[in-house]
Amino acid sequence: MFKRFLASITGEAIALFARLVTAVRGIWAGVEPVRRQRIYFANHTSNGDFVLLWTVLPPSLRAETRPVAAADYWLTSNLRAFVGRDVFNAVLIDRNPDTRTDDPVGQMVEALEDGSSLILFPEGKRNMDHDVPLLPFKAGLFHVATRRRDVELVPVWIENLNRVMPKGEVIPVPLICTVSFGAPIQLGDGEDKATFLARAEAALLSLKEGAA
Repeated sequence: MFKRFLASITGEAIALFARLVTAVRGIWAGVEPVRRQRIYFANHTSNGDFVLLWTVLPPSLRAETRPVAAADYWLTSNLRAFVGRDVFNAVLIDRNPDTRTDDPVGQMVEALEDGSSLILFPEGKRNMDHDVPLLPFKAGLFHVATRRRDVELVPVWIENLNRVMPKGEVIPVPLICTVSFGAPIQLGDGEDKATFLARAEAALLSLKEGAA
């Protein structure tokens, strides 16, 4: 009971801190912030990306939305494990195929079947190349969409957070950030992996152009 209370208070404190540092603004350009099961798939340039996306969700949606995150990052200390598991209820994925015991797609589908929405970064890792807006998408989004066609896939572009928290820096630089939500997409009948992933990438890039 106390641990759940502490996790709730910590989550509110993290959201408040994120808003103070970034003055983040959620732009619901193509979809409304309603209670509907979704996969929010976003660009990835900072470890704080899912925190910022989670922060701009209405509280009722936050409680039902789980980020998909790297176990090798969030389980490296007791504090990170508490934040990842208890505060954000993250779906923690082992990115090393040689050591993992759980199927990452199965983990995500299981979370969806439990009624959760997800925050997913299809690039699979942070994009540190400022000259390339997106890294090629991994196949996970396609495989999850194949198994749960009923779930909306909402593109989300996170703008400026990589400048707030550059890699290796501890103290954030206060800058205004935006989180733009686009129109949902769905896997088409008979659509192959390459075509779908290209379409998902294009949906994200169109949001980037609007945020620029």
